[in-house]
Amino acid sequence: MAGQRKRNPNGAGTVTKRKDGRYQAAVYVLQPDGTRARKFVYGRTWAECDAKRRELLGKVESGVPVPTRSAKLAEWLPYWLENVIKPRRKQTTYAKYEVHVRLYLVPLLGSKRLESLSVADVRRFVAQVEKQTTAATARESHKVLRSALTAACREELITRNVVTLVEPPRVQSPDLTPWSLDETLAFLAASRRDPLYAAFVLAITMGLRRGEIVGLRWADVDLERREIRVRKQRQRVGGELYEDDPKGRRRRQTLPLPAMCIAPLRWQRMRQAAQREKAGQDWQESGHVFTTRTGRPIEPRNLYRSFTRVARNAGLRVIRLHDARHGCATLLTAAGVAPRVVMEILGHSQIAITMNTYAHVVQDTQREAVSHMDRLLRRRPDQG
Repeated sequence: MAGQRKRNPNGAGTVTKRKDGRYQAAVYVLQPDGTRARKFVYGRTWAECDAKRRELLGKVESGVPVPTRSAKLAEWLPYWLENVIKPRRKQTTYAKYEVHVRLYLVPLLGSKRLESLSVADVRRFVAQVEKQTTAATARESHKVLRSALTAACREELITRNVVTLVEPPRVQSPDLTPWSLDETLAFLAASRRDPLYAAFVLAITMGLRRGEIVGLRWADVDLERREIRVRKQRQRVGGELYEDDPKGRRRRQTLPLPAMCIAPLRWQRMRQAAQREKAGQDWQESGHVFTTRTGRPIEPRNLYRSFTRVARNAGLRVIRLHDARHGCATLLTAAGVAPRVVMEILGHSQIAITMNTYAHVVQDTQREAVSHMDRLLRRRPDQG
C-alpha cells in the first residue's frame, strides 16, 4: 500500500485518512464560470477514494466543469450556450436560444440552483412566460430549458431533468393561407419582368426557402440535365451575414428542375453575364445565381421585399415568401402527389412534418380517393 501512496502531481489531489476512518481527496477542478476550485471526494477505503479522485482528474483533463456546489441557472445557461450550443448547432438556433435565455430564463429562474430546481418552479415559469407573451413563446422557452438541463444531466451536474415532467403549453397551429392557383398564376405573370423572376419561380415550383434561394450557386445548377442541388443557405443573424448547411434533407438531395424553371434560369444567367461585362473590374465573382450589379450575393431581406412589392403592385394578397413554399406543397398534394414525394421536394427531415403541416390538404385528397373507391365498388342496380 505504501507504494500506492506516492505524492501526486501538483493539483492532482492526495488521498488521506480522516479521523472517522474514511478516506478523502481534494482535486482542483474547473467551475462553470471558468475559475478553478477544490472539490472533495470521500470513500470507505483508500482504493474507493482514489478511484473517485481519478474520475475527477479525467473530467479536468477533458475540460468538463465540476462545480463544488450546485451552479445557479444564471451561471450554467450562458456556459451551455457558448460551449454546447454554439459549436454544434446552427447559428440561427444559437441566436434563438440566446434570446430565450436572456429575456426569460435568466430573469425568472436565474437565481435557482440546478439541483434545487423543482417541477413546481418550472410549471410556474412556463405559466408566467405564457401570461407575459404567448403560448408559442412559453413552449419554446420550455424546450430551451429542457435542452439545457439535458446537457447538465450528461455532464453529471444533476441526476434528473425536472423539465421533462412538465407538459409544455399547447399551441394552436396557424391556418395556412397560401395563394390559390389563380393568385399564383397572376403573381407569376406580374413578376415576369422582375430581375428576381427566376427566384420567385423556384420558390413557387420547388418550395425553396429564402436562404436556400439566396445561397444557390451556379455550380449546383445543371440546366442541361435539369437538376439542382441545394448545398447552402445564406442567412443574416444579429447583423452578421453567413452561410450554413440547409435544413432537413436538402444537402443530400439532387432534385429535378421543373420545365418552367429552365427558361427563367437561362435568362438569369445571360442577364448576369451582361452585368459582369458592364461592371468590369468592379465585379466581385461569388458564383451565386442571384447577385447584385457588382456580383455580390443579394441580401435575404431584399428578396422578400421584391416579392411583396410585386404582389402589392399586382393587387394580390401580400403573403410571406415562406407561404409560397406552403403554396407549392398545397398544389402538389391537391394534385395527388404522394406525401412522401412532397416531403422529398420540400426537404422535410420527417414525413410527420409534411403530414402535420399540410393535414388539411391531405384530408381533402383522401376524401377524394375514398369517393373514387365508392364509385368503383358501388353495386350496379341490375346486380341483385
